[in-house]
Amino acid sequence: MHIPFKQLPAVSAIHLFGPSRPDISGVTYNSQAVKPGFAFFAIAGENADGHDYIEQAIEAGASAVIGTDEEILHSFHERFPAVTFVSVADSRAAMAHVSDYFYEHVQERLIKVGVTGTNGKTTVATYVQSLFNLLHIPCGMLGTTGIWKAAEKMPYNKSTPTTPMSSDIHFIFKELHNSNHEAAAMEVSSIALDQKRVEGILFDVAIHTNFSEEHLEYHKTMEHYKQSKLQLFEQSSVGVVNLDDAGMSEDILKSAKGRLITYSREPLSGADLIWTDCRHHEEGMTFQLLYSGKPYAISVPLYGEYNAGNLTAAVAAALSLGISMEEIVSVLPNMKQVEGRFQVIHGPDNRKVIIDYAHTPVALDQILTEVRRIPHARLIAMIAGIGIRDFGKMPKMAQAAEGKADVIVVTVDHPGPHNPNDIIGRVVSGFSNPKELILTAATRREGVIRSLEESRPNDIILLTSGCINGCQIVAGKHIPHSDEAIINEFFNSASFSQAMKFGAEQSVYVAQIQKSLF
Repeated sequence: MHIPFKQLPAVSAIHLFGPSRPDISGVTYNSQAVKPGFAFFAIAGENADGHDYIEQAIEAGASAVIGTDEEILHSFHERFPAVTFVSVADSRAAMAHVSDYFYEHVQERLIKVGVTGTNGKTTVATYVQSLFNLLHIPCGMLGTTGIWKAAEKMPYNKSTPTTPMSSDIHFIFKELHNSNHEAAAMEVSSIALDQKRVEGILFDVAIHTNFSEEHLEYHKTMEHYKQSKLQLFEQSSVGVVNLDDAGMSEDILKSAKGRLITYSREPLSGADLIWTDCRHHEEGMTFQLLYSGKPYAISVPLYGEYNAGNLTAAVAAALSLGISMEEIVSVLPNMKQVEGRFQVIHGPDNRKVIIDYAHTPVALDQILTEVRRIPHARLIAMIAGIGIRDFGKMPKMAQAAEGKADVIVVTVDHPGPHNPNDIIGRVVSGFSNPKELILTAATRREGVIRSLEESRPNDIILLTSGCINGCQIVAGKHIPHSDEAIINEFFNSASFSQAMKFGAEQSVYVAQIQKSLF
């Protein structure tokens, strides 16, 4: 496809050197992914500058290079006159608009639902996808758990943990459209909004879950974090707003450009959708949903009272498309669990292993509160410090967990370049006067195994924190990891029975050591 860079107003080309309409066969920001005919966007990131890889991209066959450093681009033009070099004010924004053009504006032929919030993005996006598919609207999903088509995971190497880069987003949209999908639900992180990964996309629905401290290692201030999230509602036709969230709901109500649908658990809130009277049973939960003055009895195979609110947000998205509440309610009993979000695995002797990748103090407090409502003998909770996130948050994870479990295992998630023991020490510093047994494990794998070893019949083992993308990021390497695989391996191994035999003695020994630590 020939790209007329100077004729695309949204690209804001400042200067162009070389052929004005190069033939482009692909779009990328990764010099290692360049193939003959690709357009390479030189993007300055936190750890590297794409301008340093221009020559590598040209050697791989790039026919166009787009960047912000005009002097560097001009110098390369003198050496490679057959290549097009485009100077722009913002490489990220330019890549978003060129990607949209290259993939023939396919996004306009999809219903797009964007979900933002500190907690709950993955859950709500998955609920939207599941609900739309049940309503016969083939829907894909882009988010923390991967890239999904309606019925299966798409084999795609994600560029970022949550929201892909813009060139990847538009490629995925094209793949979904080509496979007869009508919609896409996607998590839209604050960082993605700030980095213009969704620049130029008009969302049909934007959903707000909540707002609390997170990503300060990137945003530096809570105000910048909030303003980044608010951008989503400036580029959406319908905004779905959680009135129970004091952190951001009022800001959205004041600044949103489109129609609004509100939801709440408070009967006197005046929200369009009100969920209440949530009750749990062995197969899931029931609650009442009030809409247009009429109560609807909801029954779903899902757990966690806060998930009644998350599901209500997905219901609001469906209502915004003109689907009746009666039709929506009729399919809710067939909703699916979310991978890694209150995911229940049944173990031997009535043990329940619950995987929930709560990775903020607020989310950790919520999941511990919900899990404690399920009948159990003891609760073993694994919490973690995330090495690639804000270190200031780590002690708050211990504060959120203290007093809410019988055993707490402190481990590390994605240590990155840091010493795992430093991360563990940072988390443990948040405990004040713990009465529960505190154990530590230097890797997530060890943490999962230690948690399972501590369990007895009728116990609940709660495994929390990030563990995104099916890997652990250690010193720049992505090491494959699966909590589920470790759980199955443990319960099916000979060491399981041996661990149960000596578990009580080990607990007494560690408890004695703990007295000297706190």
